[in-house]
Amino acid sequence: MDAQQYDEARDRRRRNLIIGAVFAGLILAWVAYHLRNYPERGAVDKFFATLQQQDIEKAYAIWQEDSEWKQHTDRSSKYGFGDFSRDWGPAGDWGKIKSYSVDCSYSSGSGVIVQVTVNGRAEHAYVWVDKSDKTLHFAPTEIDCGNWWGWLTE
Repeated sequence: MDAQQYDEARDRRRRNLIIGAVFAGLILAWVAYHLRNYPERGAVDKFFATLQQQDIEKAYAIWQEDSEWKQHTDRSSKYGFGDFSRDWGPAGDWGKIKSYSVDCSYSSGSGVIVQVTVNGRAEHAYVWVDKSDKTLHFAPTEIDCGNWWGWLTE
C-alpha cells in the first residue's frame, strides 16, 4: 500500500521522449536511405567536373577507375581512350561541357544509375557506376527523377 503518487509531468516527459526518439529515428533512416548512393554520385560528379576542365585523360582515368591506365592500355581494350575521346571529348555527343548537375540516382543490382543534366539540355546523360569498383559505364536504362516523389525516394 506504499504506491507512489501518479506524476503526470514525468509521464508526459517520457511520452514526449519516446515520440521524439521515434521521429528522430525515422528522419535518420530517411537521410541514410537518401544518401545511400553518395559515393557513386560523387564519382560521377568528379568525372563531369574533370570533363568541364577539359582534362580528357584524367576523365578517362576516372571512367576506368585506374590512374595508371596508360601503363596497361590492354585492360581497357573494350572501351579504349580513342572511343572515349570521341564520345566525351569536345566533338562528342555532349560537346564541350560548360555546366552540369547531378540530378538523381537509382540503385539497381550491382550498380547505380546516375542522371546528369549537361549544358542545360533537356536530354540527360545517364551513367552506370559499378558499386564494387566505382568504374563508370553507359547506363543500360534511363531513370526519371522529375517529380517530388522521385526526389523523396531517390
